Amino acid sequence: MSAAVVQARALLAHVPPAPSPFALLSRREPGAHMPTIPVSGLDLCREEAAAALFEAETDCYGLPGLTTDTLYTALKTAVDRLGPAGLLTVMDDFTGLESTEFPEVGYCRWYAYRLSLSFWYRGARSRPMTAAEAAAALYLSDYRRTASTAPVDARGIARFVRQGAARVPTTALRELGRTSPLTADRWLSQRLTPDASRWRACFGLIRGNARIPLPLIVRPDSGGLVLGCIPPAGPGNRWARPLREEW
Repeated sequence: MSAAVVQARALLAHVPPAPSPFALLSRREPGAHMPTIPVSGLDLCREEAAAALFEAETDCYGLPGLTTDTLYTALKTAVDRLGPAGLLTVMDDFTGLESTEFPEVGYCRWYAYRLSLSFWYRGARSRPMTAAEAAAALYLSDYRRTASTAPVDARGIARFVRQGAARVPTTALRELGRTSPLTADRWLSQRLTPDASRWRACFGLIRGNARIPLPLIVRPDSGGLVLGCIPPAGPGNRWARPLREEW
């Protein structure tokens, strides 16, 4: 067991235990790739949600910093205006559009993916793990703590991320993701992730490889934060790793 893990457990021994992620119920139907998005009495698949967002010109709302709540409001407004019949009409036109040819189409498909992730669990909200949270988890793991220099593939890195994330409460992981050892007044990060070189290496690896599968961060309605599942990849066969929390 690494010194960082021993120190983490000592520092965080007083933190109340989080609710078990296994108590969370997935909204994804058996055999379905992703959960639907509930809005205005309808359950929309990702492509339907993307079509409605495209019709509402959601790609013009501004980047970065577009929150999931803002996306959901835009979706609800569009669905209420279109109605079921109108939604079918825009779907017929939207499905034939290529994301590579029309960037705004790609944006809307990614927005719909984010909304689907948000509704992954019943009685909870979910969001992608940020790049810094994943970097902190990788730092706390056993990744490259031995003399071995054998390359590790994307899914191997993902296993290290989950290993490190399991070593601290998810609330502490979020705090580590909001700070870094490079910030002078950050007490927790200075103690759990003090090696600036290792931090930079972990962050660079996570930020530079969008094919590393990363888990969700889940906020149950009952409170607290827990680590969720690793969802399927989004458009372009990549996983989200935003720089800021996307609630």
